[in-house]
Amino acid sequence: MKITDEMIDYISQLARLELSGEEREKGKEEIGKIIDYMDTLNTLDTTDIEAMSHAFPVKNVFREDVVKPSVDRDIITLNAPQKKEGCFKVPKTVD
Repeated sequence: MKITDEMIDYISQLARLELSGEEREKGKEEIGKIIDYMDTLNTLDTTDIEAMSHAFPVKNVFREDVVKPSVDRDIITLNAPQKKEGCFKVPKTVD
């Protein structure tokens, strides 16, 4: 597939980039290489290859979401200048 100036203009417009003449030529060359490599990959036989989402095995590293006791609300608000119904009372910032 040949990359044209119109394609580069369209891509730069989508990316909201202003390219100089040198950048346009370099972009044409690089995009051409990418497409050529994709064509090479398309020739490979992948019929017996299992699809995967990661190159390495990935497991969930997050802990289970378990409810645990927390610090008592009265202890947390002991040093609060003002409190109301167990919460910090702060000045109104938005009318």
